[in-house]
Amino acid sequence: MARKASASLGVVTRSYVIRTFGCQMNEHDSERIAGLLEADGMERVDDAALADVVVLNTCCIRENADNKLYGALGNLKVLKEINPGLQIAVAGCLAQKDRGMIRERAGHVDVVFGTHNVNRAVDLLDHASQHGPVVEILEAAARDDGEAFPSALPTRREVDHAAWVTIQIGCDNNCAFCIVPAVRGPEISRPFGDLVDEVEHLAADGVSEVTLLGQNVNSYGRDLSLARRRRSADDDARMCGEVWTDDRRVRPLFSDLLRAVGQIEGIHRIRYTSPHPKDMRTDTFVAMAEVGAVCEHLHFPLQSGSDRVLSAMHRGYTGARYLEKLAEARTTIPGLAVSTDIIVGFPGETDDDFEATLAVATEAQFDSAFTFIFSARPGTEAAAMQDQFVAHDVAVGRYERLRLVIERSGIAANRRRIGEVEEVTIEGPSKKNPSMITGRTRRNTLVHFPAERPIKPGSYATVKVLEAGVNHLLGELIEVTIPARRRTRITVAAG
Repeated sequence: MARKASASLGVVTRSYVIRTFGCQMNEHDSERIAGLLEADGMERVDDAALADVVVLNTCCIRENADNKLYGALGNLKVLKEINPGLQIAVAGCLAQKDRGMIRERAGHVDVVFGTHNVNRAVDLLDHASQHGPVVEILEAAARDDGEAFPSALPTRREVDHAAWVTIQIGCDNNCAFCIVPAVRGPEISRPFGDLVDEVEHLAADGVSEVTLLGQNVNSYGRDLSLARRRRSADDDARMCGEVWTDDRRVRPLFSDLLRAVGQIEGIHRIRYTSPHPKDMRTDTFVAMAEVGAVCEHLHFPLQSGSDRVLSAMHRGYTGARYLEKLAEARTTIPGLAVSTDIIVGFPGETDDDFEATLAVATEAQFDSAFTFIFSARPGTEAAAMQDQFVAHDVAVGRYERLRLVIERSGIAANRRRIGEVEEVTIEGPSKKNPSMITGRTRRNTLVHFPAERPIKPGSYATVKVLEAGVNHLLGELIEVTIPARRRTRITVAAG
């Protein structure tokens, strides 16, 4: 057994491991699951062979997500045969989608829970230990259930100086390639005042950088303003922010939130992901320009440059409209870096469609991009378009051509930084060369530089850029400007 006893108290301590697959939302959910387990007295270990509880927090968006899950479960089956007391839980998007199928394929799993009941992790593990395996999947999160938001739960952050803050769950879009609405449900925005309170708690705990998370962050608060427009109440300011009480239009509240979070003492950097181009508004660009803490980086998913493919994807904009908004962003926000997502080989994509994507990508001059070859996700509209699937070798060829376009614009953007003095957040020693320190600029670019002595992660420094690569910069340290703050307490819950 992996349990260990405290020498001073004789208390038996259980241990856990969490393995995370997928996006930032999954990573954030895992931090909250870890917080719940530790609030229940468990301790984290790195080796599943030493754990009493193993949680696999899954994704169904990334390619081969199910193969990765069942491969991991196969390895855990061996551990469970050695240690029958080991509890195995599967959480997240794939659990939400596949439900009872997981236990059918892997009967050694004890607990399956989805995206809407992360707060039930400990209760379900306790139930399984007393009554046997349990599968609990909720169809949707309740709008008045604060615990539906991961940020409302205890947390165990991976780093002290940075934190994710979930401002919204779910998505109201119907992109043909995306399974998120099916597994995360409709958009629900978290009350404005709760978010400000949480960031204030984080700042008091030593956090200097926050990333606001949502499936479509720039539509944050539209549901709140609609509900409050219909029935005003004494807590309108807490639900929608004080600015909205004087401007009671039904509208997103994202720019208001950027301004409110930017006023919190101790918050030095604000990032957010991911917005949707069709919902991007001028007021967000203006807030990014005017709020000093908001970083000059915009992740702006294109997906395709072909109007015909964008229509089939249900994206709600054209290539020309995307470029218009991108131009507005760059005009409004000096020094803006832009990253994107692009899918190659969407069903029915022709050579002309792909050429349109290359043309938009060339004009956009992205700093970086996440490029993907289309992979059908069961349960999505695009997965049923099998008669229009693009041959794999054709898609690979297109992918390589697109990659070269992105690399050219990326290295050109990095070379323009040579000679500039960049403020960086220290992340620690370089993973490839421990003699170098790694920092991240406000534009979200990694910078590697030598230092005579270690610099604590979370510190801020100025670095002069000397060389540029495709995905990184090389520089020399000028000075540490803000030492990392010492963590003063453990965050338990916001509000």
